[in-house]
Parts: sequence; structure tokens; C-alpha cells
Amino acid sequence: MAPVGGTAVQDHVALAEIELCGELIIAASAADEDRLSLESIDEVLRVAEERSAAD
Repeated sequence: MAPVGGTAVQDHVALAEIELCGELIIAASAADEDRLSLESIDEVLRVAEERSAAD
């Protein structure tokens, strides 16, 4: 139950993690194989984009 004052706290890190988990679940449910490969997981999580942005 939310406090009466309506003060909602947002944890941006937690929200980002939930979004990434959701994207993995969607990718896994759409995949033809039983498990996602490491390459597929990296693609869903955009790991290569993050690495190139860090350079």
C-alpha cells in the first residue's frame, strides 16, 4: 500500500534491471532453441554497444 502522502520512490537501477530481464524473457520465448546462446544474450543486452561506448 502506498503512503497517504503519495511519495513514490523510484530506483532507476532496479527499473533498468527489470527492463533488461523482460527483454531476456521475450527473447527466450521467441527463440527456436531451448536456451539462448551467450552471443544471443549479449545481443539482447546490447553488450557490444556498451563496450564500444566505453572505449
